[in-house]
Amino acid sequence: MRKILFAASECVPFIKTGGLADVCGALPKEFDKNEWDIRVVLPNYTCIPEKWRNQFEYVTHFYMSCGSYIQNKYVGVLQYKLDGITYYFIDNQEYFDCFLPYGDIRFDVEKFVFFDKAVLSMLPLINFQPQIIHCHDWETGFIPVYLKTEFQGDMFFWGMKSIITIHNLKFQGIWDVKTMKGLTGFPTDLFVPDKLEFKKDANMLKGGLVYADYITTVSDTYAQEIQTNYYGEGLNGLLAARHMDMQGIVNGIDYNEYNPAADSKIYVNYDAGSHRKKKALNKERLQQDLGLAVDKKRYMIGLISRLTDQKGLDLINYVIERIIDDYTQLVVIGTGDPQYENMFRHFAWKYPDKISANICYSDDLAHKLYAAADAFLMPSRFEPCGLTQMISFRYGTIPIVRETGGLKDTVQPYNEYDNVGDGFSFTNYNGEEMLNIINYSKQIFFDKKRQWNQMIDRAMANDYSWNASKFRYEGLYKYLMGEC
Repeated sequence: MRKILFAASECVPFIKTGGLADVCGALPKEFDKNEWDIRVVLPNYTCIPEKWRNQFEYVTHFYMSCGSYIQNKYVGVLQYKLDGITYYFIDNQEYFDCFLPYGDIRFDVEKFVFFDKAVLSMLPLINFQPQIIHCHDWETGFIPVYLKTEFQGDMFFWGMKSIITIHNLKFQGIWDVKTMKGLTGFPTDLFVPDKLEFKKDANMLKGGLVYADYITTVSDTYAQEIQTNYYGEGLNGLLAARHMDMQGIVNGIDYNEYNPAADSKIYVNYDAGSHRKKKALNKERLQQDLGLAVDKKRYMIGLISRLTDQKGLDLINYVIERIIDDYTQLVVIGTGDPQYENMFRHFAWKYPDKISANICYSDDLAHKLYAAADAFLMPSRFEPCGLTQMISFRYGTIPIVRETGGLKDTVQPYNEYDNVGDGFSFTNYNGEEMLNIINYSKQIFFDKKRQWNQMIDRAMANDYSWNASKFRYEGLYKYLMGEC
């Protein structure tokens, strides 16, 4: 039996702020349980809903020190089994009593240093000896460091390998060296430029990238992009040096959760055979509910996003009054930077029958929008993978994307001469270029309905379930175990 431990700061269905949680929730379930024993460990945040927390079972507890700043702290280990997967929860009220999993970066750095050492420390006590620990993002970056340094003296850990997956390189867990020494207990010789030191500070993600046996990221294009100055966030040199131990594997989506034929959250169910008649019924109902002009012939563009600079919202701000016309509507769902929240609120106030700004995150409303919209807009500055475009395909909604990261890997641009492609894309980070492609998509929608519907057929035929990605992860795990 091959044993893998996933270590992450969030995981569906317990706690989610982004796509990382979807990956850690969906991927472990895909493996054949007769061959693979895949378990997941995450912090026992008090903001995990009670319906889950009440079912967690006590396994063990111990006391642990890291550096001089983290001395003799309680570590509880709880467990819960769901869909055949065992989940462990590291318990400590001081660190994980919170309304949100992240907040003040100094405190976040401390609690994840604690978490990283606790993950390794618990393994002998729960009698689980994984061949590979699969770490996710900066919050777990010091697990590979501890594994290759302090824990190498213990035979239990000999031969144990680690992988780190970069979900978003922008977030790295950086703090000053003196504090980081006090938190971790790492010796001075680790805080040098070819190990943990980064621009005179210490960097948790960099630790993971240096010490992990293998690096993955969430799309092939992003794996290439992050080796360049523009996308590399200061770590491009290190990533380029490790490119032989790195690959991009595109995320998948949960095809049970996102299924227009069975989705209980949408108004009218439909499938690839009935979208021509039934998809527009979802649009009319959503228009009604959001107070937009009710007209199935309008072109509805959806946008579900964190409202931040990364997502290309400055481009939308630049051309929004030229996107919106008497035949076009825009529906936005998301929260984020106040400037963008207020921007969308302002335009929704100015054009109440054409723009709906829902400054919230509602899973219910999101499903309704995926089913109702004709197109989905994703003009990201960078996008490691992106899940929205894959979910859009599933609902027969055509993505309009910028060619970056996972968006470039998953969306094939429409070519009207060969009648191929399943979306629209533009290359440069430029508002006029984005507007041109939106106008082109409108032209196909209004003037070439047959081709538009064929594009929907192709979109709905795509397979971005976890099945394809799972085989690449299986191959990688076996390679690291020396099986191939």
